[in-house]
Amino acid sequence: MSPAPAYILCTTPRSGSTLLCRMLAASGVAGAPDSHFHSPSLDRWLEVYGLSPTRFPNRLAAIRAAIAAGKARGTGASGCFGLRLQRGSFAYLMDQLDTLHPGLASDRCRIEAAFGPVTFLHLSRADKLAQAVSRLRAEQSGLWHAHADGTEMERTRPAGLPRYDRAAIAAHLAELSALDGAWTDWFATEGIAPQTLSYEALAADPRGVLAQTLSALGQDPARAAAVSVPTARLADAESAAWIVRFRAETAGPIPPRS
Repeated sequence: MSPAPAYILCTTPRSGSTLLCRMLAASGVAGAPDSHFHSPSLDRWLEVYGLSPTRFPNRLAAIRAAIAAGKARGTGASGCFGLRLQRGSFAYLMDQLDTLHPGLASDRCRIEAAFGPVTFLHLSRADKLAQAVSRLRAEQSGLWHAHADGTEMERTRPAGLPRYDRAAIAAHLAELSALDGAWTDWFATEGIAPQTLSYEALAADPRGVLAQTLSALGQDPARAAAVSVPTARLADAESAAWIVRFRAETAGPIPPRS
């Protein structure tokens, strides 16, 4: 099997994608996967890659430059382009690719026109309730990821105190289920059989899932043995208590979010 020139990790928030992306990058053969086209804003794309909008004669030229810059950053020195694509970012990216490559028959055709032959990976989390609780706690606390030693890796706001919110958990549960279902439906529509990966397996055996992923990309799975696990799990006894409480309360109506 020849090494894949490009791959897209299709996922949803709090599914372990940061852990897997960092380990893939550390392998040295799988590019620098990240959410390179995350924001639904061309201006934001240009800002991320240090490109001034005034450099381009029109929107088409700006899109072409942003895609090229993202591809270069996601490839690095490895020769393999990696992209993490959250479902919430999907529609905007497809619109830009349609502008760049008009008249193509499908999303997959547009993706491959931009990035070449692509291997699709689908990383999902079976326990959607735990995923919803994880997302709410990250939003409330501001802490999204921690290094393996427990120090902060990614914080988006000053520290806040997590507060159980039944309605917010229910809303996240519904949204995350819909987003993951949208990936499954899209794969079926496009005739794609992705390599399926699970958060649960990744959390239990990060190097094993990395080896599986490298193999799917046509790379030597043995490289996984030398890759360290860069993140720590944030779920704790409070997360577990919220899950137990939510399950106990879901027999009744869920109140509106405050």
